[in-house]
Amino acid sequence: MTTATTTVKTAPKALSDRIAAIAAALIVGLGLVYLTGFSHSQSLHDAAHDTRHGLAFPCH
Repeated sequence: MTTATTTVKTAPKALSDRIAAIAAALIVGLGLVYLTGFSHSQSLHDAAHDTRHGLAFPCH
């Protein structure tokens, strides 16, 4: 009985791809913080505020 193994090598991501992914994540993250922090909906703002306190993150 013989077994065959296959090795799959993936090409390393280009630096520009990694920078684009980091930039996209940063934009989405900051957008979420901005939208919840300055939301006119009191319940959305309160939910974000309570989450920050629950994670022991100082917010004021």
